[in-house]
Amino acid sequence: MAEPVQARTAAVGPATPVRPWLEAVPAPAAGAGMAGAGAAAARSGRVRVGGVLLDRLTEAQVVARVTAAIECGTGGHVVTPNVDICRAAACDPSLRALIDTAELAVADGMPLVWASRLLGRPLPERVTGADLIWSLTGAAAARGLPVYLIGGPPGVAEAARDALRGRYPGLVVAGVHAPPYGFETDPAALAEVRGRLVAARPSLVFVGLGFPRQDRLIAQLRADLPGAWFVGCGAAIAFAAGSVRRAPGWMGDHGLEWLFRLISEPQRLARRYLVDDLPFALRLLPGALLRRVYGRARQRWGSRS
Repeated sequence: MAEPVQARTAAVGPATPVRPWLEAVPAPAAGAGMAGAGAAAARSGRVRVGGVLLDRLTEAQVVARVTAAIECGTGGHVVTPNVDICRAAACDPSLRALIDTAELAVADGMPLVWASRLLGRPLPERVTGADLIWSLTGAAAARGLPVYLIGGPPGVAEAARDALRGRYPGLVVAGVHAPPYGFETDPAALAEVRGRLVAARPSLVFVGLGFPRQDRLIAQLRADLPGAWFVGCGAAIAFAAGSVRRAPGWMGDHGLEWLFRLISEPQRLARRYLVDDLPFALRLLPGALLRRVYGRARQRWGSRS
């Protein structure tokens, strides 16, 4: 059985943009203990890619760790950064902290996998929220663990529930909830979300509100269910429901899922992908190679001194 994961801690720097194409993971200081993102990366085999700490795990390993932790009564948070999330985190230390302090963070995007290879610390594969919603619920069904879905327009979470049950007939869905937009700022609406969730007592909660809304909500909900695992899954609930088409597998494997989504929803996604994310992605890969060369040069010169 896999060992339950330990919570990671991260030191958040000043509110200045991070330059992940130049940033190296700092070596832990003597006596630093559990503090610091560099120590967390060195201790647990994480690698900093795109400015955030990522776990070098396969999808199967994520499922094994989550289910083992649940069975031990230990809760956690899975976050799945992609290029868009890394770009946002590079500009906002509070968003970076959401990722770096999650128990598990896995790359939902081939550019991050490619960058890790250029760094010389390769991530084994892309692990997406859209895949985890199936593999984790399959594991939950096999173990009798109840799951809960939050997010999507009215009717979408219900459709996702039916699709998941159709594939895994033994799956226990403790509840679904599609709260109105902006509920996080309405104390009564937020209290309803929390009350329904606590009453359902799920072991596994998928929150599909988009980053950072879903992960900020998870940070609030975890105290209510300390033994549950929360997965910030973006559009995974809509994908499972079939209300939004997912890119063919070959496009995802070649880093082209963004192009499929751009063609599908150009008005909503054109600015995000072409104006905001593309420049970041173009700097990410050569920057990762420069970091590797710089690190080797430091080691070479250090060994001579």
